[in-house]
Amino acid sequence: MRVKIFQNLYFCKGGNTLAILETRNLVKKFGNFTALNGVNMEVNKGEVYGFIGPNGAGKSTTIRILLGILKATSGEAKIFGMDAWKDAVEIHKRIAYVPGDVNLWPNLTGGEVIDLFVKLRGGNNKSRREDLIERFDLDPTKKCRTYSKGNRQKVALVAAFASDADLYILDEPTSGLDPLMERVFQDYVMEAKNEGKSVLLSSHILSEVERLCDHVGIIRQGEIIESGSLKDLRHLTRTHLTIETKEEIPNLHLIDGVHRVEKQDKEINFQVDTEKMDEIMRHVSQFGIVKLESAPPKLEDLFMRHYDSSEAENRG
Repeated sequence: MRVKIFQNLYFCKGGNTLAILETRNLVKKFGNFTALNGVNMEVNKGEVYGFIGPNGAGKSTTIRILLGILKATSGEAKIFGMDAWKDAVEIHKRIAYVPGDVNLWPNLTGGEVIDLFVKLRGGNNKSRREDLIERFDLDPTKKCRTYSKGNRQKVALVAAFASDADLYILDEPTSGLDPLMERVFQDYVMEAKNEGKSVLLSSHILSEVERLCDHVGIIRQGEIIESGSLKDLRHLTRTHLTIETKEEIPNLHLIDGVHRVEKQDKEINFQVDTEKMDEIMRHVSQFGIVKLESAPPKLEDLFMRHYDSSEAENRG
């Protein structure tokens, strides 16, 4: 398949737009240890892709390969249609990266570091820079050695969003930020998306992923175990129910699709597989529902469902 670059868009046969970022059967081994085992990922133009998983699952290894820091053992990693390892220099001209633990030059001020990064990408939008510094409540005159972890993150985020990048690769970018600054970060991610930029967001804050992302990939033990749009994945999550009935419901915990049953006085709290909701509600209603409260399924439920099953497999 021949890829042509034309006005920053990528086309294949038939005129379909290719992904801005993609990996195909990506494998990375360190000696006998397999860190990544066939990872497939695709981020399209104007899309925010959430990349989540427990610590040690392979998120940072994948990102280092995409940045050209590590070379894959096998498989493909491409950004803008170019090889992430061979064409790293060209790729870096059009991406902005924020790690989860930022290290800065201790004797430079935050403002000097921001200016350096922006100039490296050929930008010089001073009003944009000032707006970001104000929104992130950063003092750019202080030496970097005096900054807290949160302020170091702010410097990296200001530098990233002040750049005219086509792709933002963000690896736990809000680590150390307070909730107010997390909301500012989210505003700028949405602004980038609305401008047609693409974002790969690795985050442990599931509410952040749920609020921002169009697609989600869950990685565990070096493999993508679930991926798709949030709408696609909703059927795999569980709805939380709190009910009170006139008569006691016998053996509720044994019903297929019911999980984590907890009784508190007259109320019962439990989770229901969304695809089983109809038949479970028909069964429960026989016992005279007095009170019913439900909470919609969340991405965290899907993540914990897979994580719990992994723990069970390891114990078994």
